[in-house]
Amino acid sequence: MGAGATMNVLATASIAVQRRLGRQRIRKFLLGSIPFIVMISAWHMNTVFEWLPPVFIPAIGEVWDAFFILQEDCVGFGAALMLDNSCLMSTHILSSLGRVILAAVIGLPFGIAFGILAGMSRPISKILEPIGIFANSISGIAWIPLAIVWFGVGWMTTLFIMLNTIFWLMFFNSMLGVRGVARVYEQSVLTMGGSRLDVILHVYLPGAMPSIISGMRMSMGFGWRALIAAEMIGGDSGLGFMIFSSAEEFKIEEVFLGVIIISIIFLATDHYLLKPLEKWTIHRWGLVWKPT
Repeated sequence: MGAGATMNVLATASIAVQRRLGRQRIRKFLLGSIPFIVMISAWHMNTVFEWLPPVFIPAIGEVWDAFFILQEDCVGFGAALMLDNSCLMSTHILSSLGRVILAAVIGLPFGIAFGILAGMSRPISKILEPIGIFANSISGIAWIPLAIVWFGVGWMTTLFIMLNTIFWLMFFNSMLGVRGVARVYEQSVLTMGGSRLDVILHVYLPGAMPSIISGMRMSMGFGWRALIAAEMIGGDSGLGFMIFSSAEEFKIEEVFLGVIIISIIFLATDHYLLKPLEKWTIHRWGLVWKPT
């Protein structure tokens, strides 16, 4: 076989592989879309056949129009960035996102750091484990009445509820992840002259990463739930506040809109931030099986 024929074979094989990978992505996308297509179809069929009255389930078009109605007074994106009260939709979305980002920036690193430090000592971790179980067994929204008494209605209440949820989940998962790392790896690093920092960075952190990533995804999911509940009861803005206010005024289409926006934001966060982080960490160290 000549050089030209070899190059043609390689080029054909490369195109076939690219097409194969493209088909896999399309297939994965289509399979993931099936549940949403079924739900949207059932939703539209309810509008057509009126199985349930619009007061319970509004039409898709009404929910779509509700977004633009809430935004109709906006001057532009600059007004939304300034949280102008006329831009109701942008105000609520940015308010909720701001609380989530702030709580994640504070709660995630502190939860991971304290969890790793606690897990490094078996006696200390056994003492703190019941505290972690106790804190995680109490739903974040259970603290809302006390938070309102302590901080009043507004940002501090919702931030406290978010931090209470995110920190304890991250702390507990990080501590258990470190405890699951075999002590022989720590002893090996110390025997070769490594420091305690080397043990943390090269033994405990990689070893506990599956548990840390799982805790991160759980904490963000439960954190969103706690945030929405806190905004409903003790907030003065945000998507939860918008849903609660719309329900009181029987604007069901705005309630559905708020729920859909919350779902889209979390799905996007999980897909474009948490999943890539999982691949970059866990798959990088070969700690889980990665399908081909």
